[in-house]
Amino acid sequence: MARPARFLSVARPAGRVGGDVSVGTDDDDAIDALEAAFVGRDRGAAEGALTEAYRRWSPLVHTIAVRSLASTDDAGDVTQQVFVDAWRSRERFDPAAGSLPGWLVGITRHKVADRQRERARQSRITQAIAVTTVEQTSAPTEDVADRVLVADELQRLEPTPRHILELAFYQDLTHAQIASLTGLPLGTVKSHIRRSLERLRTRMEVDGGRA
Repeated sequence: MARPARFLSVARPAGRVGGDVSVGTDDDDAIDALEAAFVGRDRGAAEGALTEAYRRWSPLVHTIAVRSLASTDDAGDVTQQVFVDAWRSRERFDPAAGSLPGWLVGITRHKVADRQRERARQSRITQAIAVTTVEQTSAPTEDVADRVLVADELQRLEPTPRHILELAFYQDLTHAQIASLTGLPLGTVKSHIRRSLERLRTRMEVDGGRA
């Protein structure tokens, strides 16, 4: 949905939202009216309520994100994602179960956790690449020759087991790290590695016998 982004970029002044809903004050009645408009069937009123919600509570969302992520850039992205997600899932908001700002804070926590997991994933990849680069530049000649031979054999494997074995062989990741990186079950990763190594060993023995 492209339209909500426009509403988030321009904050309307406090006043009447959706034509009939007053949200100019911070009293409970005004907030109740805003929440009712947000989940109502009138799309124009719901869009206006989203704009007003952004004006009121985006500073709170941004503050939580900055404190959790220690990055204004990431916090800005999270803030935008929170209100876009709120718009897309507004039918799940129940004013009887909790307040709109409380619901937005809950979405914020989920988005912050998503960003932290993505950071951790990128960090693992960066560290693995750095370690691999150091190992490759300092490897003895015979080790390089072995790697070339194995790399040639790896190309004969199917894409998924080949990728898993490359992570284990070139990036020296543990089975658990590979499972976390690829999203595959740990048992599946172990099975792929075991079968792939058996195939590689058989092929290399055959090739060695022909040499």
